[in-house]
Amino acid sequence: MNLDGRRESTNVEDRRGMSGGAKAGIGGGVMGIIIALVAMFMGGGDLGSILGQMGQMGGLTQEQQVNEQGQVEFSAEEQELAKFSKQILAGTEDVWSQIFLQQGLGEYKDPKMVLYSGATSTACGQGQAAMGPFYCSGDQSLYLDLSFFMSMKQQLGADGDFAYAYVIAHEVGHHVEYLTGVLQQIHSKMARYGQGSAQANKESVRIELLADYLAGCWAHYDNQRFGSVEDGDLQEAIDCALKIGDDYLQKRAQGYAMPESFTHGTSQQRMRWFKAGYESGDVRRGINSAMQLDYSQL
Repeated sequence: MNLDGRRESTNVEDRRGMSGGAKAGIGGGVMGIIIALVAMFMGGGDLGSILGQMGQMGGLTQEQQVNEQGQVEFSAEEQELAKFSKQILAGTEDVWSQIFLQQGLGEYKDPKMVLYSGATSTACGQGQAAMGPFYCSGDQSLYLDLSFFMSMKQQLGADGDFAYAYVIAHEVGHHVEYLTGVLQQIHSKMARYGQGSAQANKESVRIELLADYLAGCWAHYDNQRFGSVEDGDLQEAIDCALKIGDDYLQKRAQGYAMPESFTHGTSQQRMRWFKAGYESGDVRRGINSAMQLDYSQL
């Protein structure tokens, strides 16, 4: 991904190294990962939690050292990931401000990104690395423990800068859903159905596939404006979408899929919705499709 000369967002709060709770654990190996996955699927939960658990059981830790002054120092790899994340967030700010203006969606309000280590407080409760990246509408912020990217690479084999950008753009997609009122509408329906019910899970899939579509829209316009997408980048995102599909993860964890428990969509759905957003860049079309299509048509 070409980010040469790109600015870094200033809408970032860096809490890494601050005391916010227990560090993510280590150990457990492959069997521990599978057990954690099965537990998540049987008890519900979302994709961030599932992948976070995978990382927690298999090395979701950051290389941190404390200098003589008692200050936390981070590895060069993590510092590079922090810079990259700020550049991607800046790209979403530039692109979504333009999209909102051009497509008559009102004024775009930038979200904040909070970088943290292990655990941190949020307006949605205590955030932990085991939850994976997530968006909190209560404070309009996305939360990211950078070790998640290391976990993606080590546990799923989903690697590459564009794959990481897709993860951030997906969370920003939830912010777009919030600004357009979609998130509130679907959350209201989920509350009526009851948390963890099959119907609520279907509505959760609706939210997540739309966020994938919106991530694709961002990539469409970011490339159009900055020429950021290089050979192989799109395949990185598609490969990531494949490996974080509910059916893929469930089959990997327990050998079979439980469609009634899906909360983020199948691999095919996630790949298709991201590609549709990337190819069209039509935000209103994506929102209308997500809200109007029957679940079986998603």
